[in-house]
Amino acid sequence: MLVSDTKVNARSGLTFTALGYGGAPIGNYNGVFSDADAQDMVSQAWDQGIRYFDTAPGYGNGLSEHRLGQALRRHDRKELVLSTKVGRVLTPMLDAASTNGQYLDIPPLVAGYDYSYDGVMRAVEQSMQRMLTDHFDVLFIHDCDRYTHGSAAPELFHQAIVSAFPALESLREQQVVKAIGFGINETDLMIEAIKSTDVDVCLLAGRYTLLEQEPLDELFPICEQQGVGIVLGGVYNSGVLATGPISGARFNYAPADANILARARQLQDVCRRHDVPLAAVALQFAYAHPVVVSACIGARDEKQQTRNAELFESSVPGELWDDLRAANLIRSDAPIPQS
Repeated sequence: MLVSDTKVNARSGLTFTALGYGGAPIGNYNGVFSDADAQDMVSQAWDQGIRYFDTAPGYGNGLSEHRLGQALRRHDRKELVLSTKVGRVLTPMLDAASTNGQYLDIPPLVAGYDYSYDGVMRAVEQSMQRMLTDHFDVLFIHDCDRYTHGSAAPELFHQAIVSAFPALESLREQQVVKAIGFGINETDLMIEAIKSTDVDVCLLAGRYTLLEQEPLDELFPICEQQGVGIVLGGVYNSGVLATGPISGARFNYAPADANILARARQLQDVCRRHDVPLAAVALQFAYAHPVVVSACIGARDEKQQTRNAELFESSVPGELWDDLRAANLIRSDAPIPQS
């Protein structure tokens, strides 16, 4: 497989490259980029053959959108697929905090969740201004899930369905955007969203990996039936499938527990018998399902971005996949990469 391999989303006709560029790091996620370094990251991704680029207002209070928009201006807009997200509106505020969670040295803005019709329209206008574009290819309703909102999630998810999504439908009808959907962390909510709305493409973070294959039960069959594409984020489960079961390895943004570490160790043992990095197997496995149009990866520097491309394009023998199935480490109904 090549980074530049493509799949077409049946509903929208958009063509996605196998690897997508995840824009969170250049929003100063867990580290500070200079503007020049951020531009170099995007340029390197382009040179690798990546043509799908994803960002969000929440990635550093608009900093990622601003930097990505500047970096992509040198390229023909028709040659790339660009996605961002709605659900947050950014408001300038005097003496606003310069950090927000793991985002560092960010603009003096305050991000407020807003899944209303008007809030979506305002968010899209703000994003267009930051990114210097007159349209998007994909817009996702972002983080209307339990992981983000806890006990408030049911109310906000309902608002996203009945208010935010109609706003996206209006923008799709106006050809401001070609494809619309949800970007969330939970399989059951993604199923409900797809059943309740007319989505084209959705972004699922962390739920289809070597360690989690629940989407095979219901979500992916529904997507196949309806022609809905899935962009996958978090294919390393936020760390442990990239680092292996080392001390301090992370799973779903928290320290991995003993059960996860034990399963990761089993996966790693099979990979080592075939002299293949665990991370390569994790990346290629995630992309192999036909509904997955792209695996969207965020890298902390150019070296890591180079490594991700090498892992994706490395050779994985068929016997390795057979061994993983024999050990019940991947499900028998999980598609594997073609030889």
